[in-house]
Amino acid sequence: MNRIEKTFRCNKKVFIAYIVCGDPDVITTIKIMNTLVDSGVDLIELGVPFTDPIADGPVIQKSIERSLKKNTSLDDVFSVCRKFRDKNKTTPLVLMGYLNPIENIGYSKFSKIAVKSGVDGVLIVDSPPEESSELSSILQENNICNIHLASPTTSKSRLQTIIDASKGYLYYVSLKGITGSRISNIRSIKQNINMIKKINKNNLPIAVGFGIKDRQTAKKISQLSDGIIIGSSFVKIIEENLHNKQRMVDNINKYAKKIKTSIVNK
Repeated sequence: MNRIEKTFRCNKKVFIAYIVCGDPDVITTIKIMNTLVDSGVDLIELGVPFTDPIADGPVIQKSIERSLKKNTSLDDVFSVCRKFRDKNKTTPLVLMGYLNPIENIGYSKFSKIAVKSGVDGVLIVDSPPEESSELSSILQENNICNIHLASPTTSKSRLQTIIDASKGYLYYVSLKGITGSRISNIRSIKQNINMIKKINKNNLPIAVGFGIKDRQTAKKISQLSDGIIIGSSFVKIIEENLHNKQRMVDNINKYAKKIKTSIVNK
């Protein structure tokens, strides 16, 4: 059992935050990560910058661009993870991004460096389970979870394939579209999550992302799922405070605390 599995087992509902590594810089990224944990975040998804982030909305795309302008590399991402682990041994870290940087260094080398850097999981948005068996096998050898995405358009038969291939948690995309959109139909999300639970024989935790921006939505989604994921709202705070990093960190702290108090642990 790695840190992700322990966190979902020990917490009634898991609060997951996403930020892009290197935005606005690697030193501030570490400060933000520590602040997120201090504010009640249970798990951090750390975005790996990539030149063609096709699955991301404009807010996160801009964040990735800012990071790439600082020449943030995969080595820098691992370095940030190691420095975070100097003080924090318990909060799970998931690297979220695209397959190309991993293929460039090779699955085996990536996995070995990742586990030594304190990484607990990866979520590769352009690597579906049908094409991930080799990567999943190597990650599993290093006790790293390979997390997969499901969406409202995923068929029931394919959902079963995704659940069977996933470790750690299932990232359920709450709506059609890109990151940064807003949730408008809670009822359909509830229906889809209930359907997933019926075929989820392994009791894989279900975390819901996309569209959660305020306390009201966080409360409603936390009642339906095992965890909530917020990314664009954190990244927007970074964008709005690029010239005042202390205010950036303070505002992230305030926002995370507000969301944490709204999560329903029942």
